[in-house]
Amino acid sequence: MKLNLLKAIAIDDEPVALSIIAEYCRRLGDIELSVFSDPVEGLAAVKRERPDLVFLDVEMNGISGIDVAAGLPERTNFIFTTAYARFAIDGFELNAIDFLHKPFTFDRFSVAVGKVRELMRMRDAAERENPGERCEITLKVEYRNVKIPVSEIEYVESMDNYVKIHLPAGDPVVSQISMKEICAMLPEDGFVRIHRSYIVPVGKVTSYTRRQVTLSSGDVILPVGRVYADGFLEKIRSRNMSDCKSRTL
Repeated sequence: MKLNLLKAIAIDDEPVALSIIAEYCRRLGDIELSVFSDPVEGLAAVKRERPDLVFLDVEMNGISGIDVAAGLPERTNFIFTTAYARFAIDGFELNAIDFLHKPFTFDRFSVAVGKVRELMRMRDAAERENPGERCEITLKVEYRNVKIPVSEIEYVESMDNYVKIHLPAGDPVVSQISMKEICAMLPEDGFVRIHRSYIVPVGKVTSYTRRQVTLSSGDVILPVGRVYADGFLEKIRSRNMSDCKSRTL
């Protein structure tokens, strides 16, 4: 077994598509793949096994892969595989790592897997820089490295190829980095993506619905995207349950 072996799950109701993914994984030689033709069983397996990577079809037996993706555990690395290019925008709104348009070549498949490896490398580097609970993140701002205490982040806003870190005092910090990259740097249990353009600290959400959240500053109300609503609510409820258990101990 190779040290950098990736554990992957493929979900697709077409046997031929699954066989192609399996063959490409075999050719790469460093992916341990499980396949599922039933999207419900596949989603359950992802939640149970927490693989490094998920290959996900969009149109499956009347079930939308978009809806399946919305139910994936937070920060699951997934790649959409579909014959319908019109779903690409929805896929990237859900933070898909890549979008493979069937029929895709082995070279294109290899590039997509490489993107997952790079994102995992960035996460590992962030963990090594700040082991345990990360107290700060470091962002490149023009020609400077700026350290930002995680506890001071009010929320993160996307602006094309930049992100804007809103802080309680002073001007926001703007850095040329993607939402995928900033997600990889932030503590997983403390932040949640609620919209294609917003990430918020779970502990600073004072009230919420499926459509919007209010942050502790009181004057900040942000929208919740439809495809992010279920994951956001699950994260909030899990945090509230954890807080309740801590108070009773």
